[in-house]
Amino acid sequence: MTTLQTIHDVPVMMCALEGEPIGSERDVLDLIGDAGYQGAQWVVIPAGRLDESFFRLRTRVAGDIIQKFVNYRLGVVVLGDISRHTDASSALQDFVVECNRGRQTWFLDDLDALRERLEN
Repeated sequence: MTTLQTIHDVPVMMCALEGEPIGSERDVLDLIGDAGYQGAQWVVIPAGRLDESFFRLRTRVAGDIIQKFVNYRLGVVVLGDISRHTDASSALQDFVVECNRGRQTWFLDDLDALRERLEN
């Protein structure tokens, strides 16, 4: 289940924590279609919904999924604590830092951090 929220005049589609794991490009196509239909500019995915392979960069799952969002001109937020993954991988740590510098993919701890980012 997804809900549409407006945060600082930005339409944001919020994915529920419950649901099928997201672990492939195919899995995000429905989210992207739903977001487009609802007029969302950002899609927020709880970190707990992402398959473990997303956090292992060598699998290329993260890159493939993020590329789908880029292709459809949608921002994507991975929301929640992913420190157990970043603590285990300096490459993932670097990837998260680089993503958070941009305006398309963010890894954020909570909704307050998202509100702050969208305010700017």
